Amino acid sequence: MLEQNNSTSTQSEREIIITRVFNAPRELVFKAWTEPKHIAQWWGPKGFTTRVTQMDLRPGGEWRYVMIAPDGTEYPVKGVFREIVPPERIVTSDEFDEGFEQVIKADLPQGIVITAIFEEVDSKTKLTLQIVHESADDRRKHEEMGVVAGWNSTFDCLDEFLAKIVAN
Repeated sequence: MLEQNNSTSTQSEREIIITRVFNAPRELVFKAWTEPKHIAQWWGPKGFTTRVTQMDLRPGGEWRYVMIAPDGTEYPVKGVFREIVPPERIVTSDEFDEGFEQVIKADLPQGIVITAIFEEVDSKTKLTLQIVHESADDRRKHEEMGVVAGWNSTFDCLDEFLAKIVAN
């Protein structure tokens, strides 16, 4: 089992910060985060699969993924890249795509912005995910949907994926 150093915190009433250290070089973690062939192998909570239907990795470019639960339920998400600094940082909107509200049947948070910061630490990568919401109420809605557990499970999947690549 790889060393897992993870934490979740709140810096303001509108944000959630999740941090994880991966036993892989920063360039590899960045590639896993940005290349569709890699994303499809780890993105989403444990047991989910993911289809990358769009990936235009540039400021203003759009991305779209469909996460598929073990029961076949589809959860479409999308966003627009605002900033990309390889292999250090990605800033993107994070939106629930058309159809998501029928699956969740909840008042979904809007206007989410995610910043992923990739830091090299002793040949490992510290990934800090900052999730900023338009309001404290939207942050609460997102937390009630299980965003923290979902991201931690997703990071577990990324950790397993990276371990396979590093071992080869």
